Amino acid sequence: MPSPRTAQPADVHYRIEPSNLHAHLFTVSLTIARPAAVQELSLPVWIPGSYLVREFSKNLQELTARQGKRVLPLAQLDKHRWQVASTPGKPLELTYTVCAYDSSVRTAWLDASRGFFNGTSLCLRVHGQEKQRHTLSLTRTTATAQWSVATGLQALATDKQGFGLYSAADYDELVDCPVELGLFWVGRFKACGIPHQFVVAGAAPSFDGKRLVADTQKICETAIRFWHGAEGKAPFKSYLFMLNAVADGYGGLEHRNSTALICGRRDLPRQEETRATEGYTTLLGLISHEYFHTWNVKRLRPAEFSTYDYTQENYTELLWFFEGFTSYYDDLLLRRAGLIDDATYLKLITKTINQVLQTPGRAVQTVAQASFDAWVKYYRQDENTPNATVSYYTKGSLVALCLDLALRREGKTTLDDVMRALWARTAGGPMAETDLRAVLEQLASRPLDAELAQWVHSTAELPLADLLAAHGVTLKAEAPQLAQRLGLRVAENHSVQIKAVLRGGAAEKAGMASGDEWLGLEVQGQGWRIGKLDDVTFYAGAETALTALVARDGRLLRLPLDLPARSKAGTPPPKSRRSAPRNPPAPTADTISLTPTDTAALGRWLA
Repeated sequence: MPSPRTAQPADVHYRIEPSNLHAHLFTVSLTIARPAAVQELSLPVWIPGSYLVREFSKNLQELTARQGKRVLPLAQLDKHRWQVASTPGKPLELTYTVCAYDSSVRTAWLDASRGFFNGTSLCLRVHGQEKQRHTLSLTRTTATAQWSVATGLQALATDKQGFGLYSAADYDELVDCPVELGLFWVGRFKACGIPHQFVVAGAAPSFDGKRLVADTQKICETAIRFWHGAEGKAPFKSYLFMLNAVADGYGGLEHRNSTALICGRRDLPRQEETRATEGYTTLLGLISHEYFHTWNVKRLRPAEFSTYDYTQENYTELLWFFEGFTSYYDDLLLRRAGLIDDATYLKLITKTINQVLQTPGRAVQTVAQASFDAWVKYYRQDENTPNATVSYYTKGSLVALCLDLALRREGKTTLDDVMRALWARTAGGPMAETDLRAVLEQLASRPLDAELAQWVHSTAELPLADLLAAHGVTLKAEAPQLAQRLGLRVAENHSVQIKAVLRGGAAEKAGMASGDEWLGLEVQGQGWRIGKLDDVTFYAGAETALTALVARDGRLLRLPLDLPARSKAGTPPPKSRRSAPRNPPAPTADTISLTPTDTAALGRWLA
């Protein structure tokens, strides 16, 4: 139980009220018991775990400051910083409202049915007092009388529904514990003896909460034992999952003892349904991914993130490790937990391999560069993204796959051992790439600098085929789909909307561009309207030379297009190369498939 002293508001105290549901406004009162003579305050420009400057201050309005009855003038220093001259030793109170209309996991949301916020969106940082204890009061209103609260913050004095006073050791902890408000479903379980809670907002009546809890428990126990063995200890006393089910959405954001998730409502498990749908398997992978982050990025993290700078971008070249390796383990732990079988796991890996091989940008940007450029490229995707960059999630996971399989083939260690040794070496704290290299050399009895140089710091192809073959899996090429043959990414809805034109493909050579609407084609003197991409081959038949009819900027264009010949299945995948080509390759001509050929070898890897 909190002591009487700690159960009181701290010197930095926030009072948050969902004051106007229909206007989507939170009202925040910040009381600073001992302000500086010239007190500076700021709102973060980004949230850790999501590497984009999001300018949260754009939603802050009506900021005022007072001491007692005296209103104090505020000076705005820049887009997210303010300054106020105050009388030291006398409490300073700031009041403001925040518009909360972002339904993602990164910001804040408020309407008549639900509230959610991250502290980075609502809580001004009191400069000079960031390391002090902070408290937060959540206030109930008439409109929210039936709502409940869920958060990873320490409760000091709260009612049965969770409204009341919460505490954080410092500002970092305060903003790393998001808050869910509303009428939500609640499930509870223990994993390795540690209390866990799962809250779900927006679920349909068919939702099977019992199954979600049982499956999540398996994931959590598998992850805890991965890191800590049979002792089952974890770096948190309790854990909270917050899931918002919507019509269409997907994503998650990790925190020190909780995670915020969003999924499509139809991806939730349904009552009386025993088969795991593809959507539900994807959701379980998301749960596994964010939970694994509790260790890998929230604690074991880049040295550059030792102290977060909330005022600007925080650069690191290691997202391929923290996001990519987590992406490798999220599905692997589902297999180890018995939630998917070997065939499903190989299908998931196949999807990742194809995503990377069908991205021309893999020959332009290394995965280390992709990590550094996340702030301006990964989170700001446009029509040229697949041609200029590679995902540190997908390629990073394949780097982890190659490293794990290479270590297992040599027989001295595994990537599992490497991850645990890194945790021990850094005491679960910041790390650099040099730490990874040192652990690899220690456990493998040889340096792996050459592999990291080729796989991480160059654009060389990864040796997937050889390494998978050594573990009972054959990689081969299948006949590609038309979009892949053309070098297109499209959306189909009564017409073909071109989303991206891949470098070196037939569509680029024809002059197609992102944003075009492909309306029809002319072949052998006849014109045909198309509603989906498959219509092209239907009308073209054996002809390879045709004219594409395209709408662009209100104009109709006739573009000569040569259809690439259908390639035969079984074309060898790209070979590893030591140096990158001068120009990006054409989109990979094949779709990769994986076939198990040695179940014993496969079992030793996946067990």
